[in-house]
Amino acid sequence: MTIFRKLSLAAALALSASIATAAEYETTITDYDFSFEGPFGSFDQMQLQRGLQIYTEVCSACHGLEHLAFRNLHDEGGPAMPEDQVFAYAEFYDVWDAELFDGEGDFRPATPADKFPASSLSNAPDLTLMAKARAGFHGPYGTGISQLVNGMGGAEYIASLLTGYVEEPECALEGEPMDGYYNVAFSAGGYPESCYDHGHRTVPGSWIAMAPPLYGDDVEFSNGEVNTLESGAQDIAAFLMWTAEPKLMARKEAGLTGVIFLTVLSVLLYLTNKRIWAPHKHKDEEA
Repeated sequence: MTIFRKLSLAAALALSASIATAAEYETTITDYDFSFEGPFGSFDQMQLQRGLQIYTEVCSACHGLEHLAFRNLHDEGGPAMPEDQVFAYAEFYDVWDAELFDGEGDFRPATPADKFPASSLSNAPDLTLMAKARAGFHGPYGTGISQLVNGMGGAEYIASLLTGYVEEPECALEGEPMDGYYNVAFSAGGYPESCYDHGHRTVPGSWIAMAPPLYGDDVEFSNGEVNTLESGAQDIAAFLMWTAEPKLMARKEAGLTGVIFLTVLSVLLYLTNKRIWAPHKHKDEEA
């Protein structure tokens, strides 16, 4: 067997295994209606600012955004914070500077040119690209119009995960106690044998080590807006979608400009072609 056939066989086995896993490990993902979805969607600036506040007061205790610079908070299409607020916000964080004290290094207040600190816990993943690393839509529905119009569903996955903490199912109470918390949107965690039926899971989701980070009304917004569990989950999910795709609006504008340009060019080419061949067409008709 050649190496190419071996690679093809390995790829086919991996694909079939991933499809089987996705089909077996059922989750409950809510299809939220985010403002940035679709070809003409855009980020809600106020929602991104609320999401930034939730990240700062809740998520940053464990999770980092090491691929995002503080200056990006000033960008159009994002939270669009004024420059003075970006400077003030960055100073709340300390970053390591290896050039201080003759190369010995030390911590200093961050500046807009610095990036957010990394995760403070070894088992807490960085959240910068989390909305692109996770997909909320799977199967025939997920691979169809939903992913085409609304994307892979990374924001839906994050929001569903934050609101997916529920009471343990009855089947889990019959076996050994599980470590962690039952979440209907998380499928990669622990799962009790008592909830299997002939090798298949009988309830969606699995057990996750992270405790519920949001409970609703745990962040007080300066404008007095009411913060519920579901709205807060959507706010932080939208913010993390922006951290993963900070140039999403610019890409959409460039794509729309390209479509308009190609449409106009196609019309001009059609008219030019028609004018060039018109004399020859009349000659054939006279002959």
